[in-house]
Amino acid sequence: MYLEKISQSNRIEVVSFFEKQWGTDEMVISSGVYHCATLNGFVYKVDSAKVIGLITYVQKGEHCEIISLDSIKENQGIGSKLLEAVENIAKEKACASIQLVTTNDNLDALRFYQKRGYRLKAILSDAVTRARKQKPTIPYIGNGGIPLIDELLLIKTLNDGDLLETK
Repeated sequence: MYLEKISQSNRIEVVSFFEKQWGTDEMVISSGVYHCATLNGFVYKVDSAKVIGLITYVQKGEHCEIISLDSIKENQGIGSKLLEAVENIAKEKACASIQLVTTNDNLDALRFYQKRGYRLKAILSDAVTRARKQKPTIPYIGNGGIPLIDELLLIKTLNDGDLLETK
């Protein structure tokens, strides 16, 4: 198993992974609409062709935003290795922080990120409801039967500077 940057040589595998996991590579969140297969990131592979984990991100000035993180084999350290790879890139680029959003039903993600130093910064009320207007395939009910309504913003500071407020 190994980690590699998303590049032209593995874009087809990345698109295939998103389509298999989510039906599309389009991510509609409060910070924008993203086609994840075109973003920077890393894949985690079992062999030269089998992607079992993937993370994508964008850099916005001195802040980095994780757009997606997926692992099809949980509790094996894959998500942690992918997250660490993006954190290292953000530090190399002198980013002040890394942020991400997750949905209100994603309790596993909240646990995962908080254990790794991410802090809850804001509740983006009705963000999923608004996103659903643009992407009607977003389900109404999420994990554990919880209605999908809000996004939760999490941030990890990478240096001693103050966090910038997000819109």
